[in-house]
Amino acid sequence: MPRRRMLTLRGTGALIAGTGCLVAANLLGAVVLLYLGILLFALTILAVIVVRAPRRSGTVTRQISTDLLTVSETSRVSLRFSLRALRVPRGLWRDVLPDAVSGDAAGEYPPETGQLSYLITGVRRGVWPIGPLLLRTVDPFGLAQREQEFGETRTVTVVPEVFTLSPLAVRVGAAGGTAQTSSSRLGQGSDNLSPRVYIPGDSMRRIHWRATAHRGQLMVRQEEEESSPDALVVLDRSAGRWSASGDQADPAFEAAVSLCASAAVHLMQEGYGVDVIDTTGALLGTLRGHEDDRDGLLVALALVTPRGEARDLASLVGGTPPGPLVYITGRLDEEDAALLRPAGAAAPLLFTTDPQPGAAKAAEPHGWRVATLGDDVAEAWEDALPERVGLTPAERRGAGDVSA
Repeated sequence: MPRRRMLTLRGTGALIAGTGCLVAANLLGAVVLLYLGILLFALTILAVIVVRAPRRSGTVTRQISTDLLTVSETSRVSLRFSLRALRVPRGLWRDVLPDAVSGDAAGEYPPETGQLSYLITGVRRGVWPIGPLLLRTVDPFGLAQREQEFGETRTVTVVPEVFTLSPLAVRVGAAGGTAQTSSSRLGQGSDNLSPRVYIPGDSMRRIHWRATAHRGQLMVRQEEEESSPDALVVLDRSAGRWSASGDQADPAFEAAVSLCASAAVHLMQEGYGVDVIDTTGALLGTLRGHEDDRDGLLVALALVTPRGEARDLASLVGGTPPGPLVYITGRLDEEDAALLRPAGAAAPLLFTTDPQPGAAKAAEPHGWRVATLGDDVAEAWEDALPERVGLTPAERRGAGDVSA
């Protein structure tokens, strides 16, 4: 952040004019020019003393109206600025904002409303600092200026944008139960305990007394493995799939992260238990219907960057195939697409931001529903839906009109 000079342009001009007057006075012997040069120097020095001498200190506290700021979302930042000084100065305040958020964080001080506030809009996901607060004051003649920092910085977390997606037509339990997945997690269903007859060796702590009284014989609780619809979202972060852009954001990777968040939240809202992982096997988030789960996933996705190498998808899925499987990747060629197997998932959806010739045809025989991910995340999702695969763009638009 560049520092402002002690003198304004007017002050610099006054010094130059004063110097010129002193030189002209010596050359021309004009006493008036000598007095004028001394006056300009004296005014400039006095202006610097008036602005720089007063001691000021203060504290700044910031409050952001939303805990997590979504890309393209607007939020209000309210500041409480406690300034300690001999007199209240008049000037301009400015809060330093990173490039990842936009907003008009400046105004006159002291404010007419008595409160400092401004609006910010998320531009790029990540965790970014806001601040410090800068107060710029100028002397009455406009010759000298002072810009002073107050308070510490505060971080704001910008999370990826979550889009509303169309319902997934294929549901767990379709195809005669072949899409059913099992889970031993307790508490997912309405009743995961059933009584059975006591067998010697069963723990007495598992006796089901109500069933024992009803049946007239000793019964124990048996934990049933309940049916729980699961979904898996995989974000391919392999460095080789994405363009290396340094500190600049890669639009394709940003779209992939946004689709990852949107798909996970959408599947959770459809009643699935959702696990979100990357292609190294690292768990990015787990959604089981709690708001904290959603926020935790969005925070994790706010920090992801392309890195590492991908593992085999079958090893990531494990022994129990999920219902819906959403795989999001970048550049995908025909050879890699042919090796990508959905590992028995009931509804495998494959999204690629840069499909190479033949990639889609190589993946589709394995059961993938392939779509190209561009700027419109919702449109890419619709293109991958089972009832829309194989349609031309005109037919897709027509199907959308009919459904609307």
